[in-house]
Amino acid sequence: MASRGAKPKPAHLRLIDGTRNVTRHGTESKLRKIAEDASAKFGKLLRPKSLKGEGISAWKRYIEPASWLDGSKEAAAIAFCELWQEFRFAPTSFPASKHGQMRAYMSELGLTDERNRIGSDGKGKKEDGGFA
Repeated sequence: MASRGAKPKPAHLRLIDGTRNVTRHGTESKLRKIAEDASAKFGKLLRPKSLKGEGISAWKRYIEPASWLDGSKEAAAIAFCELWQEFRFAPTSFPASKHGQMRAYMSELGLTDERNRIGSDGKGKKEDGGFA
C-alpha cells in the first residue's frame, strides 16, 4: 500500500539543492556525515557491461553526473537506461505505461528536479533529449 505525501529526500539531495532545515535534519556537517556513511555502505555505482548503444549514452548523460547516486540505486539506474534505450529505438511504438515507468525511475533517481541538472542555471532550460 502506498504512503501519502512526498517521498523523503535523501541526504545527498538535501545538500545539493540546499533544502536542509537545521531543526529537522541537523547541521550541515551532520547531514554530510549521514550522506557519506550511506555512500560508503552501498559503494560506488558502476556501469554494467551489458548496456549497449543508447543505454550507455543515457548512463553517461544522466547517471554518471549524478554524484548523489550510490550502489543502492543500481537496479533503478539500469532499468532506466534500458527503458531509455528502448524509447530512443522506437519512440512511436513506446507505450504510455513504459513512459510512466521511465519517469518514475527518473524521479526515484532524483533526475527530474531542475536544480539537480548538470549545467542548469535553475531557470528550467530544456535540453533536447527526446524528453519534454
